[in-house]
Amino acid sequence: MTSAVTASDGAKTAPFPGPPPGAEPLPGQLDRWLSAHGPELVAIRRHIHSHPEPSYSEFETAALIARELAVVGLTPQLLPKGNGLICDIGEGDRVIAFRADLDALPLQDTKDVPYRSTVDKVAHACGHDVHTTVLLGLGLALAQLNELGELPGRVRLVFQPAEEAVPSGAPGVIEAGALKDVAAIYALHCYPQLPAGLVGVRSGPFTAAADTVKVRLTGAGGHTARPHLTADLVHALGRVIVDVPALLDRRVDPRAGVSMVWGAVHAGNAFNAIPGEGEVRGTVRILNRDAWREAPELVTRLIRDVVAATGAEAEVTYTRGVPPVINDRMASAVIAGAAGAALGADRVVEAEISMGGEDFAFYLEHVPGAMIRLGTGTPGSEVRYDLHQANFDVDERCIGYGVRVMVHTALAALVTGAF
Repeated sequence: MTSAVTASDGAKTAPFPGPPPGAEPLPGQLDRWLSAHGPELVAIRRHIHSHPEPSYSEFETAALIARELAVVGLTPQLLPKGNGLICDIGEGDRVIAFRADLDALPLQDTKDVPYRSTVDKVAHACGHDVHTTVLLGLGLALAQLNELGELPGRVRLVFQPAEEAVPSGAPGVIEAGALKDVAAIYALHCYPQLPAGLVGVRSGPFTAAADTVKVRLTGAGGHTARPHLTADLVHALGRVIVDVPALLDRRVDPRAGVSMVWGAVHAGNAFNAIPGEGEVRGTVRILNRDAWREAPELVTRLIRDVVAATGAEAEVTYTRGVPPVINDRMASAVIAGAAGAALGADRVVEAEISMGGEDFAFYLEHVPGAMIRLGTGTPGSEVRYDLHQANFDVDERCIGYGVRVMVHTALAALVTGAF
């Protein structure tokens, strides 16, 4: 595990965009800035990691970030509940925004490291501590550029609570004004399958919509010797489990990327008694925005049609989670070019589509933008700490790489006329 960010992870290509006449090129400025502040960023990440806060309770984390931004002369604004914040840097009518999520997962941290979680059954097992630290680093670096007169516009930092919750925090942050005057928005997500120093970029579908479905069946129970006198709830649940996903596959365009998977089922306790009620719960994940909008009505109708033939009664609860993340084509091109300028073109790879959910999608319902994957694995190591695992950790050099990419992206997006 690397304990500091050094200048050795410097940019390989010419800066983008070019610096003002007489100014030091951006890669050199970032080299010096990260040499001076890299260890501090790592320390902040470790503090956040060891003091995780669950969804909607990110008060101390938000306060910490606000203090760090205020030290360099910025004016962060806490969200109404105090568990998130927004901070603008520079001036201009048109804003380029960047978002990070603050919350941790309800998992026990099992790592044997000095910065392991000090909170029982709460851990940063999804890398939000890294997201937050990278966004803070972006803000601190841009504040310095702004003081030098080298920030060609206004950048907004959005530190959001409750990405992991349902309902999630993004809609409330948007309601609080996070997207006012915003022309485009960017974010990154830790990705342990890529080594630190690489980033994954993709235009179009990036992550799936993620909804939940609960089906509760009721009917006459009885002896297993006389199923014809009952609604045979276990059989009915089996029909729902097998038939509904199969029918859904035939009712939706295959290119929409629909996946319905059950995760929990319960009915009865005795082997020779048919129960009077049972329940099955699962998820519906969809890559296409139009198919996602139609899914609740379609899924509910299919479930009721399947159950009708069994004689049972069905109560269907379809709960919206998050839309799919659909990266904007131009925004993806801007961040891909910026990442190439920051790290080298050979360190920018095509990101895979994920069927996981991400509430960054809510922002993209309003403005163009893109999310990328930040490599967090240790180069050359066969160990991969996957997301949402109790022992998740990162190669901390990824923080410096993330700051570089986001600084270049901010400057590139400010000067492009695409948004």
